[in-house]
Amino acid sequence: MLHFIRYTVYLVDTNVIPNAYMKLRLMSLLAFIVFGFQSFAQEGIPVYFDYLADNYYLVYPSMAGIGEGGKIRGTVRKQWFSVEEAPGLQTLNAHFRLGESNSGIGAIVYNDANGYHSQTGVKLTYAHHLKLGGDIRYLNQLSFGLSGGLLQSNLDESEFRSVIPDPVITGSNNSVSYFNMDLGMSYSKMEFYAHFAALNLLGTGRDLYSAIEFDNLRRYLISAGYVFGRQSIQIEPSVLFQLTDFTKEKTVDINAKVYKDVDFGRIWGGVSYRRSFDGAQFQTDGSFGEQRLQLITPIVGANIGRFLVSYNYSYQMGDIRFDNGGFHQITLGYDFGQTERKYDCYCPAAQ
Repeated sequence: MLHFIRYTVYLVDTNVIPNAYMKLRLMSLLAFIVFGFQSFAQEGIPVYFDYLADNYYLVYPSMAGIGEGGKIRGTVRKQWFSVEEAPGLQTLNAHFRLGESNSGIGAIVYNDANGYHSQTGVKLTYAHHLKLGGDIRYLNQLSFGLSGGLLQSNLDESEFRSVIPDPVITGSNNSVSYFNMDLGMSYSKMEFYAHFAALNLLGTGRDLYSAIEFDNLRRYLISAGYVFGRQSIQIEPSVLFQLTDFTKEKTVDINAKVYKDVDFGRIWGGVSYRRSFDGAQFQTDGSFGEQRLQLITPIVGANIGRFLVSYNYSYQMGDIRFDNGGFHQITLGYDFGQTERKYDCYCPAAQ
């Protein structure tokens, strides 16, 4: 497919749109123009900080059925609570081991909305886990996973206005559906773990955005971590690296979490720092500057029996921001089918 960029000036009818609503639409449109490549590179489930809430399956297909039983996780992410129809993401996933076999399956449903654009999708996953040696209490495992998903992408042009008549703007609500696949691999050895994923492996072949259109939506992720301590307190540093194939954008997450065992289960907290390797140039007062994506995300959570609850807040650093507010996210979960701790370790990826 031919790749090209086309810039068009749009106006919003301020007579029929409330001020707060108009503010959201204008900011969303500005984000569309300035950060267009980054937004489309995030087609599918955006990688935020869900994985830090014992939710690695949302990112890595190889984590389906990683433990003895199964897990259910639901997340709600919201920005700008005071603004109607602000960017938001909802996900629900479940995965579990197939009986006494070495295979696991999982499913994900999600909805991601941001201004004029929204996407809804479902993914189904199969994973296989190979034990590499050691006794029954020693974790040494290599896992592979494959997900197939159907995604529906929507673009609402009903409120677009063009200064110059533009045949690209239909004024309707456009929608396309397409299929894609993700591939993942994980390695767990006692308190150490490492993951790799290639997301959106297939060309989409869609025809929704005439202004910016390309097939290559592949993203590559790699992460690793280690849990220190076998007493009532554990410390878990980890890192996650992302690469977008088409735009060559790169980001890194540097994370640290602390766990403490309590009578009712476990409490934990931590912080994540995300930084982009790529910057955007801007001009203010006759001088030029460059800003890179930087997010600080504190996270807290608790495991209460079989239930999990977690909250995180992401704050964007830098001189240029669309709003002073940040991103709020809540994760709820339930574990089932597990008995006592299977391995003689605090293994966050395989409990």
